[in-house]
Amino acid sequence: MSDENNMNDYHLLFNNNNDDDDDCHCHDQPLILTKVPVVLAEVDVQIHLDALIKFPAPVLEIKDIKKSIKLTQCRLLLPTKKLFVKGFVRKNIQYASPCKNNIDYRKKNISSNLLSLTVDIPFQSVTEIKDFLAKPDIPHVNMRNEFDFLVSKHLPNGCQKNKELQTTDLSQFHQESTQFYNELPYCELISSNIIEWDEAIDRCPLPYHLGEGTFTKMEEKMVVDLIIKVLQKQQVQIFHSKAHEDKHDCDY
Repeated sequence: MSDENNMNDYHLLFNNNNDDDDDCHCHDQPLILTKVPVVLAEVDVQIHLDALIKFPAPVLEIKDIKKSIKLTQCRLLLPTKKLFVKGFVRKNIQYASPCKNNIDYRKKNISSNLLSLTVDIPFQSVTEIKDFLAKPDIPHVNMRNEFDFLVSKHLPNGCQKNKELQTTDLSQFHQESTQFYNELPYCELISSNIIEWDEAIDRCPLPYHLGEGTFTKMEEKMVVDLIIKVLQKQQVQIFHSKAHEDKHDCDY
């Protein structure tokens, strides 16, 4: 019975050692270093606008307005948390303009032309990023260091003989300079939401037409919400593809 127990203990010890080797093989996987865009933050930027739009022709009625966002600048100023945003709201306004000398006051008819006006309304904003999803790489600071060499020179005539002057050579300049080429964070515009309120400020009624009138100036107020993703290329460690396969095998 003792020999049989010893054999069982031997097999159990052998199997446990194999399991330990498998665990080490699964968890000690090779890593590779790669450089990929890393999301630093997703920011909700709210901008308030107030603008005056002038039309080249009298406006009887606004038919449609289409809007889009054009970003011209989006810069995270490291090492601060300030995000500077500049751009335009592009507006295309379709409107009806009464035809000249073609208003029939007797039949109450107004003939109009369908015209279009496109304007760019500028905006700018500064927003602070409160919480980063990933830490940005802070720029390394450039350095410049000067250094000199000791030189010995004989003293000029009239001075004690066998004496030397030890100093630096003013006719030479020595410097070591180091410059870092840091990765600049950049932005991606994810979505935009615009709420606007437009009002004519110089509307004049048309005679003999109840409730009708024209205007050439319109004041608008807008609240613009932008979702902006801030990214930066960083070096990260990832598992090799074969290591993932081996890990899945070990899970089974």
